[in-house]
Amino acid sequence: MEELHLKSYAKVNLSLEILYKRQDGYHEIDSIMQEIDLCDELVFSDNKDGIRIGSNSEEIPLDSSNLVYKAWELMKEVSGIYRGITIRIDKKIPVAAGLAGGSSNGAATLKAINQLWNLKLSEEELMKIGVRIGADVPFCIMGGTARARGIGEKLTRLEPFKEKYILIANPGIRVSTAYAYSKVDLDGLRYDSRSLMEAMKRNDLNGVSAGLYNRLEKTIIAENPIIGHMKTMMKDNGALGALMSGSGSTVFGIFDDEEKMDYANRKLSENFTKVYSCKTI
Repeated sequence: MEELHLKSYAKVNLSLEILYKRQDGYHEIDSIMQEIDLCDELVFSDNKDGIRIGSNSEEIPLDSSNLVYKAWELMKEVSGIYRGITIRIDKKIPVAAGLAGGSSNGAATLKAINQLWNLKLSEEELMKIGVRIGADVPFCIMGGTARARGIGEKLTRLEPFKEKYILIANPGIRVSTAYAYSKVDLDGLRYDSRSLMEAMKRNDLNGVSAGLYNRLEKTIIAENPIIGHMKTMMKDNGALGALMSGSGSTVFGIFDDEEKMDYANRKLSENFTKVYSCKTI
């Protein structure tokens, strides 16, 4: 039986501005998204009938609410092909953490089925399918560095921002994306990402760190002060800048030196179990 092994990468939001709530209930965003090398590993194989999902994690659902299940159902609908699939998810990305772990798993499943069923769909076609199961799925299919607008599906690929040291720390708090967006405060000046993108082009890590922004941060940190404490710990231990990623509760820090990042990793690991030294892809 053919097995297909795929890595499913996390993302961070270097910036996230929420512009307004749309009539369809979604929010219009403007975000700079960056893929990082923290990843889950998924193994796919055919089976005779239905879908079987297994995982090393007890934190994720193994039923129809999982985005890998939704991806399988959607690919059956789009292709007109009914085939079973077995999916094993080796989970490393923290769950409900603002890192698009579930969306990334869904994206990997679309890619895997496209290959296993020999559908020959283009990346653009997969991205159009992916947005039907989650706003972050198109970016997780494309990867790299991108500006995301609309609900996250309108993507503009940016110059690569590779090999930058990123420390990820998660306090173990699960934050629902829907809840975070329901609490967002849309008052105040709008964030302009142009200076951040210019700093990224110049590989100016100080400029990038100064430009980090997340509209969701204020209300989520007010309810979960530990997230703000983690940001402070990052900066006190060598990060040029730190930010809550997406809807939280993960915090990431940007470092200009691997030794500094590893030192901060050791310090934060004294208080938190989910701390990861990473690089941008």
